[in-house]
Amino acid sequence: MPRPIQPAAENGGESRVAARTQLRLIEQLIVALEALRARALALEAERAEHIDAAHPERRASARNLTHYLALRQSDIRRLQVDLARLGLSRLARSEAHTLASLDAVLAALHALAGSKPARRARPPVAIRSGEKLLDAHARELLGAPPADRATRIMVTMPTEAATDPALVKAMLQAGMNVMRINCAHDDAEAWLAMIANLRAAERETGLTARVYADLAGPKLRTGAIRPIGRKLDFKPLRDAWGRIQRPARVWVTPRGQPENPAEAVDAVLPVDAEVLREARPGDSLALEDSRGSQRDIVLAEAHGASWLAHAHRHVYLRDGAGCALYRDVIQLAKGTVGPLPEVVEPLVLKRGDRLVVTPDDRPGEPALLDEEGEVVRPASIPCTLDAVFEHARAGQAIWFDDGKIGGYILSTRNRALLVEITQAPPNGAKLRAEKGINLPDTDLDIPSLSAKDRQDLAALAPHIDIVGLSFVRQHSDVLALHEELDRLGASHLHYVLKIETRQGFENLPRILMACLRRPPAGVMVARGDLAVEIGFERLAEVQEEILWLCEAAHVPVIWATQVLEGMARRGVPSRAEVSDAAFGVRAECVMLNKGPYIVDTVRFLANVLTRMAGHNRKRRPMLRRLAVSGGLG
Repeated sequence: MPRPIQPAAENGGESRVAARTQLRLIEQLIVALEALRARALALEAERAEHIDAAHPERRASARNLTHYLALRQSDIRRLQVDLARLGLSRLARSEAHTLASLDAVLAALHALAGSKPARRARPPVAIRSGEKLLDAHARELLGAPPADRATRIMVTMPTEAATDPALVKAMLQAGMNVMRINCAHDDAEAWLAMIANLRAAERETGLTARVYADLAGPKLRTGAIRPIGRKLDFKPLRDAWGRIQRPARVWVTPRGQPENPAEAVDAVLPVDAEVLREARPGDSLALEDSRGSQRDIVLAEAHGASWLAHAHRHVYLRDGAGCALYRDVIQLAKGTVGPLPEVVEPLVLKRGDRLVVTPDDRPGEPALLDEEGEVVRPASIPCTLDAVFEHARAGQAIWFDDGKIGGYILSTRNRALLVEITQAPPNGAKLRAEKGINLPDTDLDIPSLSAKDRQDLAALAPHIDIVGLSFVRQHSDVLALHEELDRLGASHLHYVLKIETRQGFENLPRILMACLRRPPAGVMVARGDLAVEIGFERLAEVQEEILWLCEAAHVPVIWATQVLEGMARRGVPSRAEVSDAAFGVRAECVMLNKGPYIVDTVRFLANVLTRMAGHNRKRRPMLRRLAVSGGLG
């Protein structure tokens, strides 16, 4: 039997007292860790049905996830402090090999106590193999990482990627490892063109990238707002002193047979064809300005039946406004302008305002005010998802446009939600069509796989490597995706589950168990919607918890939403963005959104991840109780 460490002879009584105190601490820790170990095995037995449903190659991961959940059902921070006092592991890096970590610490404690640990069955995942499993699963899902970094880079394709092969090639050469196609934009023809451009770039460069199709899912968005009318305005470019640097370029074209502009213009102005029939260069077109005055533009160049004209003053036009063609002072013809573009004004909402959310067949409108400025009818905006009106309840929170505007539902009568705005900037915020709606308190019982998703998946399945399932709320969403892949004969496809709702986060343990049934699978932390759903102040801790749980299941993670977004748009990152990007080294993949500087951004991120790879693998957390640790129940 091992002998406990004996105190030195000098220091006499004090050393013996300290040794006895330390021995008591060791014995207490052994009891506490044995209880944790027993709890982990008990939960494994209790959840045997879930574990047995996992793919045979993932059952060890399912067992380890169960053990980790059992560990996180207790607050062991005091225990961690005591272990640190003895110079032992604090279990802070036990996610990938929980039972093996407990056994290793128990063995060390027994050695210090001079006792012999009980004989134990081999844990499902050894300490050395935990990280290797996660790395292997990431390779299977996302492909091999570059030689100089373990974290891959996923890039969202702009529309131009369908028609600009050089752009796709540049992204690939800059460090893109996964091409992301966002099925909420463009169409199947454009998506297939993007993939074709990638495959051509791969042949040219010898580099490779996986293709990831992100299904749109049942996204809640604001619907159309009623136009206030049709109008057009254009003005010359002036310097800081008001001097004209360049006149406005206006494309004047016959309304019956409009022609496309021959060059970049500031405005397109349809007019009656007879107005232009006798036109010559230098003629002027007099326009009836909506402010009650006349504005002249000069016809400069003929292009077919259309003209490029120059405007030296700011012009405002209403649909149907009068126009006349002049040569010097002689009027040659007259007519009207139009049809002009419809004008849709956003709703301006302030704290204390009320807003009616309606079904999608009712266009939104601004508030109607009486002569004294009192609200006769509150503003309204439609919602694109009818299920909202069945499940939303009074008192629940509602957010718009990625959390820029927030409020609470006051009532749900007549298939409409009456909302009081409680969160908005002091001067109000503008709410437009096609903006996201979040209902974090509402249990929306809707499938993640929409009819459009099924159509898109059918079109893309033969051409992609990975499919992304949006707005995953519960494990049944994962099983529905499995069924659809089988129906399409596409069971070979890998998939990623996007966690972007409160329900999805709270049900993550069951969701992970479901994805272990059919590997390879990954999880995307969609931080934009998730922040709105769970509250911005909780985002940091929640994204940590997702990383821990996924590591316990050996499921790769994609770090997404607003990574270096400012750099992609403006060409220069903020300091906060750089820190956020560096944090992405803890995931197996980082996603970038599109922008005019996306190639430079990919190159910059690759450099950041390469530098951070030598400094950081995972951090060491303190293990308080996780609220979602009981999520297999």
